[in-house]
Amino acid sequence: MSPDPAASPAPASALERWRAGLTGARRAVLRRRRPLAALFVVVGVLAGVRAVAPAPAPTAVVLVAARDLGAGRPLAPDDLTSRALPVDAVPTGALRRHPGGRLLAAPLRRGEVLTDVRLTGPATARELPPGAVAAPVRLSDAGQAALLAAGDRIDVLVGDPRSSQDAALVAGCAVVLAVPGVGQASDGALPGRLAVLAVDVPAARRLGVAAASSYVTFTWCREEPGR
Repeated sequence: MSPDPAASPAPASALERWRAGLTGARRAVLRRRRPLAALFVVVGVLAGVRAVAPAPAPTAVVLVAARDLGAGRPLAPDDLTSRALPVDAVPTGALRRHPGGRLLAAPLRRGEVLTDVRLTGPATARELPPGAVAAPVRLSDAGQAALLAAGDRIDVLVGDPRSSQDAALVAGCAVVLAVPGVGQASDGALPGRLAVLAVDVPAARRLGVAAASSYVTFTWCREEPGR
């Protein structure tokens, strides 16, 4: 028995299949046109932002304090760490290599940049007021010297503790630049403890003579700076 031609649909032509596929694709595009439009807008905005955004600022790697550091101590390797800062934020004299045991002339807070003037030595002396020099003096009482900190202002006195005569003033309102730790800048062979002071040249000479033969002590200066 032969099949009835009216019972089965005629096969679609190639042209009809192509049209059906095109219609389906068009409908799919229409269903997704809003998400696609939104995506294109976002891509365009991001491209525009990147085009007008300024270039990253140049940076420089400097040394900063890894923790709070006191004055008069030698710098150990783990006292400092490196940090990248914008070039225009780097202070003059910022160090980029570890100074290897140099002494701090002033305290450093954690994260503060280490500069050359924070170390005892020629750089510290260059920043002194005109006519002033950095003079090391050995204070006779190490315990008394331990009370000092960088930035203190003191009157340096010399005399004989066994005498009833008053001590003589040899340097007035000297600024303490550093008090090196015992056994570090101080060799421990002589009694007392070193302090580095900012004084004028005549006072520095008097201190050198007095320290060789007299008992050297101090009191905190009560007068305003610049007397």
